[in-house]
Order: sequence, then structure tokens, then C-alpha cells
Amino acid sequence: MSFCKVSKANIYYEVIGTGTPIVMLHGYSPDHRLMTGCMEPVFAEREGWKRIYIDLPGMGKTTDYEKINNSDEMLEVVVELIHSLIPNESYLLVGESYGGYLVRGIMREYHEQILGAAFICPLIVPDKEGRTVPEQSIVLSDKKFLSTITKEELEDFSSHLVVLDEYNCHRYTNEVLAGCEIANIEFLEKVQNSYGFSFAVDVTFDKPSLFLLGKQDSIVGYKDAFAILDKFPRATFTILDKAGHNLQIEQAGLFTSLMSEWLERVEEFNN
Repeated sequence: MSFCKVSKANIYYEVIGTGTPIVMLHGYSPDHRLMTGCMEPVFAEREGWKRIYIDLPGMGKTTDYEKINNSDEMLEVVVELIHSLIPNESYLLVGESYGGYLVRGIMREYHEQILGAAFICPLIVPDKEGRTVPEQSIVLSDKKFLSTITKEELEDFSSHLVVLDEYNCHRYTNEVLAGCEIANIEFLEKVQNSYGFSFAVDVTFDKPSLFLLGKQDSIVGYKDAFAILDKFPRATFTILDKAGHNLQIEQAGLFTSLMSEWLERVEEFNN
């Protein structure tokens, strides 16, 4: 187990592979397993990348974060961690949901060191009431499988997935729900009271980027991302059907393909 002590937290992290660093930032409530679950298949036959997975404060195994009060301070902690683990190195960023919001915060000041960025169902509008989102819906369901689970499981899956089958529910349970169940809810609610940064984000970022958005994402939606698209002139911008806020699971094949293509563009850009 590896920890990095920064000013306001003792952050748990895992490093897999060697080469160009990629910092992975998960969303709000899960832990690093959300990111290892979807990103490691991308590197099954791809070498030369050092993947850094972390548990954000209040989530996973990270400790000593009680002095953090808002997203500004969450961002400071992540930046401090990056500078501690990979000082003076260029790197890539991958952010899912709230992690995508943190990526935009990092870009504001450190875009020159960042070689590329990928966003998975990114949080664009911090204020929940201000988001443009569709109603939660079920696109496809395996009735035979659903007959084997409990009523509580069905309610949970139906609230967070749009494709209900054994594969999706199994991965959701192991990669997302497992982290949510150990999150410090009281701490997360405190930070959500100051969820938005105190400063404007989104400088122009002209290096290879990727936006993966779920057409049925009822948590952050997909339409709000159009507002920042012009800031990313080298972005692939993809809205996937049969995909909610767990797009990385529900569209696993396309997810891996599009992530791989993004890494190829990063390699071409930086050679």
C-alpha cells in the first residue's frame, strides 16, 4: 500500500506500468477501482505508460483529509500530489465525473505540462439544479438475470445504470458501488456545499483530448459539455447511446477503442 502525504491529506495511490505518466481521477463517492476497472483493459497490449490511480479525499483509503472544506482545496491536494509523485514531468490526465472537473481545474494553471486529457462523463456544471440532464431511463434489461437479484439491488441498479444485465451490474457492483460503500458521506456533503471552484475554468487546450458522454446520463448529462467544446480544438467529442453515467461499463468496447485512439493521437502529437 502506497501513500503520499501532502499538506491536507494522506493520499492512497497505486502505480501500474512504466513510461509516460497518466494521472487518473475518479468521480464523487467511488474510489480508484472505478478507474482501474475501465482503464487497465486499455493497456492490456500497450506499453510505455505509467498509470497513477489515486483515492480522492473522503473516498477509498485516503486519510487525514478533515481540513479540506471545498473543491478549491481538493484541487490543491491533487496538484500537490502530482508534483510530489512526478516532479518536473509532463503527464496526461483522465477524469471521470467530478474527476473531470478537477482535470479542468488543473489545466487552468498547468496546461503546458499536460500532454493530453480525457473526460469520462465529466461534471461540467457543479450546481446540480443548473444542469441539463435527461430523466433516468432503462434502455435495455435482461429480465432473466433481474429475476435472480434482490429488490434492493434492482432499485440500486435501476437508479444508476441504463443497461441492466449481469455484466453491467457485476462491474458496477465491484468497480463503483464498492467504493461508494466506504466513502465518508458526511465529509463529501460538506465539500458539496462549496462544490464549484471559486475561479473560472477552461483555458484553451490545443492538445489531443477526448470527451466521452452518455446520451442517457441523468447525473451530469451531455448537453452542458457543448459549452466548453470550443476550448478543446483537438478534442474527439463522442455522445454514446446505451450509456448513462457509467458509460465506461455500459459501452466498454467503444470506451476501450476510443481511449486507445486518443493515446495514439497523443503519441503522434508529441513525437
